[in-house]
Amino acid sequence: MKKSLLALAALGVFAGAAHAQSSVTLYGIIDAGFVYSNNSSGQKLYSMNSGNLQGSRWGLRGTEDLGGGLKAIFVLENGFNVFNGRLGQGGAEFGRQAYVGLSSQFGTVTLGRQYDSVVDYTGAFEVGSQWASYFGAHPGDLDNMNNSNRVNNAIKYTSANYAGFTFGGLYSLGGNAGQFNRNQIWSVGLGYSQGPLQLGAGYLNVKDPNYSFFGNTPSSSTTSSNMGGSRVYSGYASAKTQQVISAGGAYTFGAATVGATYSNTQFKDLGSEPGTGLTPVGGYTGGTGKFHNAEINFKYQLTPALLLGVAYDYTKGYGLGDAKYHQAMLGADYFLSKRTDVYIDGVYQHASGTDSTNRTAVANINGLSPSSTTNQVAAIVGIRHKF
Repeated sequence: MKKSLLALAALGVFAGAAHAQSSVTLYGIIDAGFVYSNNSSGQKLYSMNSGNLQGSRWGLRGTEDLGGGLKAIFVLENGFNVFNGRLGQGGAEFGRQAYVGLSSQFGTVTLGRQYDSVVDYTGAFEVGSQWASYFGAHPGDLDNMNNSNRVNNAIKYTSANYAGFTFGGLYSLGGNAGQFNRNQIWSVGLGYSQGPLQLGAGYLNVKDPNYSFFGNTPSSSTTSSNMGGSRVYSGYASAKTQQVISAGGAYTFGAATVGATYSNTQFKDLGSEPGTGLTPVGGYTGGTGKFHNAEINFKYQLTPALLLGVAYDYTKGYGLGDAKYHQAMLGADYFLSKRTDVYIDGVYQHASGTDSTNRTAVANINGLSPSSTTNQVAAIVGIRHKF
């Protein structure tokens, strides 16, 4: 009897050890708010909107200790609309992220649908990814710092931390027989974080962006434009290549943080998607639509519960269209607890010049339909809960 009890106790110890070596965590965010815009397609807009500060989501994150410092990891993350229950990311079941890989002291290698290096190393410095909501992202999220687009079929490496430095890269195979470069995506990035200083830089190169980057969800078109959401770049849907160079940084002193970002985005070789009807506007065959973008931002932790922020962003088109977009953001975020906060944000944008559609530029705040004038205002009040 004693031997049996000892055997059962030993089995219990080993079962507990095996359980401790692997884990699966359920997590998520529910973000809901009320949005007002003074001019959306020529009309005032009052709407309820899901995923403002952060996209509403639920996910599973797992890890298994394989011994010798090696771990197997995975993430499955689903986006959804809290107001109607619909799937996000064009109806993809796990459209936000879905990957599996191995992690060790030398870094992490993962395979699946993932974020590019611009998002990983510079995205956190723009206020659209912090307190200003995605309405406060750069116009049209033209540089993807706000993570509007993910990368399918990706192989990704992320380094360990070396005295504050991290680096990584991603490569996505197009998967087209006989066309190795078709739909190919690759990116690299570098980050530094030590004390009050944070810095980052990223590079992204996308072949056939209308299909491989903007059009990689179940609801995307395989024959027409997937870039019609913003007049900032919708006229460049026939581009062969999209290139983004980005950099950002932040410095914290006391309760205050000053940050800045810069990006250069180019849509190259327009007219390179034959047979799709994506002819370049204004006869820009072979041309390149280019943009400079610069943002400066400031946030202040007024109390442990209250964060205040202000920012200014400037976008300048060149190469073809010469549109200019001036954008100002103001916001406040109040934390009711560690997991629940309420927020209010305002965004103002003014446009001038000629945009990618070869028409007079109109204001077009990210996530909204274009204004019928050169000005547009958006105001958001919402609540976010994390679990």
